[in-house]
Amino acid sequence: MLDAEIKRRINNARNILVGKVPDPKTQVEQITTALIYKFMDDMDLEAEELGGKPQFFVGELKEFSWRRLMSKELSGVERWQLYTRALDAFSKSERIPELFRRIFKDAYLPYRDSETLNLFLKEINEFTYDHSENLGNAYEYLLSILGSQGDAGQFRTPRHIIDFIVEIVAPDKKDRILDPACGTAGFLISSYKHIIRKYSSNYDENTYIPSFAETQAKDVASVEVQRNGGYKGDLLSPDDRIRLSKNIIGYDISPDMVRLSLVNLYLHGFSTPQIFEYDTLTYEERWDEQFDVILANPPFMTPKGGIRPHKRFQIQANRSEVLFVDYIAEHLTINGKAGIIVPEGIIFQSAKAYKALRKNLVENWGLYAVVSLPSGVFQPYAGVKTSILFLDRRIAKRTDEILFVKVENDGFDLGAQRRRIDKNDLPEAYKILKAWQRGEKIESKLALWVKKEKLAENEEYNLTGDRYRETIDYSKVKWPMVKLGDICELFTDGDWIETKDQSKNGIRLIQTGNIGNGECLDKPEKARFIDEETFNKLNCTEVFPNDILISRLPEPVGRACLVPKLDTRMIAAVDCTIVRVDRTKILPHYLLYLTISNEYYNEINQYLTGSSRKRISRKNLGKVKIPLPPLEVQKEIVAELDSYQKIIDGARQVVENWKPRIKIDPNWPKVKLGEVCREDKIQIAPSSEIGKDLPYLGMEDVKSGTGEILRKNVNPKIKSTTFLFDERHILYGKLRPYLNKVALPDFKGKCTTEFIPLLPINSLREYLVIFLRDQKTIDYIMQNKSGTRMPRADVKKLLELKIPLPPLEIQKQIVAEIEKEKKIIDQLKELIKIYEQKIKDKIKEVWGE
Repeated sequence: MLDAEIKRRINNARNILVGKVPDPKTQVEQITTALIYKFMDDMDLEAEELGGKPQFFVGELKEFSWRRLMSKELSGVERWQLYTRALDAFSKSERIPELFRRIFKDAYLPYRDSETLNLFLKEINEFTYDHSENLGNAYEYLLSILGSQGDAGQFRTPRHIIDFIVEIVAPDKKDRILDPACGTAGFLISSYKHIIRKYSSNYDENTYIPSFAETQAKDVASVEVQRNGGYKGDLLSPDDRIRLSKNIIGYDISPDMVRLSLVNLYLHGFSTPQIFEYDTLTYEERWDEQFDVILANPPFMTPKGGIRPHKRFQIQANRSEVLFVDYIAEHLTINGKAGIIVPEGIIFQSAKAYKALRKNLVENWGLYAVVSLPSGVFQPYAGVKTSILFLDRRIAKRTDEILFVKVENDGFDLGAQRRRIDKNDLPEAYKILKAWQRGEKIESKLALWVKKEKLAENEEYNLTGDRYRETIDYSKVKWPMVKLGDICELFTDGDWIETKDQSKNGIRLIQTGNIGNGECLDKPEKARFIDEETFNKLNCTEVFPNDILISRLPEPVGRACLVPKLDTRMIAAVDCTIVRVDRTKILPHYLLYLTISNEYYNEINQYLTGSSRKRISRKNLGKVKIPLPPLEVQKEIVAELDSYQKIIDGARQVVENWKPRIKIDPNWPKVKLGEVCREDKIQIAPSSEIGKDLPYLGMEDVKSGTGEILRKNVNPKIKSTTFLFDERHILYGKLRPYLNKVALPDFKGKCTTEFIPLLPINSLREYLVIFLRDQKTIDYIMQNKSGTRMPRADVKKLLELKIPLPPLEIQKQIVAEIEKEKKIIDQLKELIKIYEQKIKDKIKEVWGE
């Protein structure tokens, strides 16, 4: 049991530092450094009392002894100077064992306040060196204050989850045990304690209560890793202990984490901890090593640009979570075992690398169980949803099924403090998994067994357990309707930023104009900023990627977007409502999809105010009701809609980037446009009988870029002169905004005089139009335009434009190839429409329509 007095001293030390050292990680490093400094002196004192010689503070290091550091003869400034010189000396001196040199490497004092240092060292002076469980557990408690290392995708693993995994995997005294992303060594400490307990004469399996089942800890931070029961490991031989100290190994890419792991293992009795600063995914030096047990909670985040791994991985990928699972599976011995915490992407992502990884897990790497954890397990650091993969080839070989266990409660609530609650599925999950290891099934609502052949259908190998439960026809389900304001962690308006408050750079201001219908419109050329001083003065609310912004202004009111990941910090304008959802209730992407539906806007419309300019207040926006299925169902909905959207985005990218291209032969003659077509202006008055029954084309009836004719006006009211045209003509938009409106009509009609009817002569109009739509032609027209207020094409200059002119047969070949491409583009446009309708239909289904 953690000694309350030691816990109090750790808290006191932190409270002394917090004014000068607000970062929790730096606080832990400062306490760690001071504790080891003090313990070296304690060990020297103990050696002297037993008649031996001091080991540390001798020779050139004698002046740095802790006893001298704490001498009342020193002033505060002298003590500060001595302490900082000591840290530097310890990292370099050959008198200091390598372990301690590694701990003191890069150690420094981040403040110059001698009074703070005096108070801090007095608190540290109350600790005494002891290899007992109390001090090791006290250090585990100190590590529990570490927050998210979010930039690296690292999140401190709750100790009861670590113990749960270790108890399932059950490492033994002869096993080589690895954590390839060890952080503070929680898995390694838990494994060590598990083995010590197993080989203790006072251990009773029937009475032992693991940390994931005990009810004493009031919150997650108070949980002890492998609860202490006075276990001494007295059934272990000296050789067993030597082997154990060599066989527990950890890698980490971060020097800071390596230092903390070294101290943690040292305080738990490891004189030479096997912790290495090592990049598991890019270094090859240790690739050929194998292990009997691997336990890990690898980093979830992949750096921008991806990982650049070496070529020895089976799965070709640049995602860290994929590579870590591959690494672990490939480094197990033939009968090796593993427990791995993974993000949900591993479970169901459809990308090629993810599917290949899951196939290997199921078919080759011994996956026998998947445990789904609640999405708030990593609170307060992250709401990320995770699962645990359990690997053991011996178990996997004897069955054609994989066990899925769904843990909905882990004994703590899902708030920031993660306080103890009565609901806890982990003990039952433990019984189910241990029975399955023996080949037995315990019937439970938590458990589901799925045939491997079922997982292999469509080569998806999806590891979402609920996917294989008795399916529900969600189209017939009426989900509960909840108010938007009731499912948010933050629901507030942006900040009132006047023009005078803005600056040329700094913190980005996202405005209502940046909010599209389900997408963020970046518009960097119109970006607005405020500086840090203004941000603090106005007490602005910072917004973060995956927050949702909802515009309270038209058009339309209520449109929403996800906040993008930009290179700057961000705030929102006052007419944007910031929605930071409670991820234990709703997924941001699910809510975003709802906001593009007609049903959502019907909800919005009943709360609009204003006569000429409609708007909605934040209070009324919070009353808008949306359907709220369970999180697992939301994930399925988002996965389905995302798959449709990917098809739309891919097709749209091709459509938007397609332009007819001609490989021009330099031997083709160049001719003036006026030699192959002529202006054909046959003017008629609005009331003329000549064109009375002909359809009419205005500028708004033709699409820019493609020249697609959007509609034919049959009986329009025309007040001005028009031109006649038929299926022989090219209609060229001559006003500046419409220079890329070039139409090829397939009917007889009349058009606005803002079009120039061009009649081809001995040349294909489909060939000529390629050049008329080209940007180079637009640039040429703008250089030779007429008019200033309303620039327009100078027809005379247009007809002087030179174009390459191949023989008519080659023109036909070129046009035929372009027509073939255009048919594909038209098919893609149709595909976009089909999948846009699929999205609408699915969202309508969710609303119960």
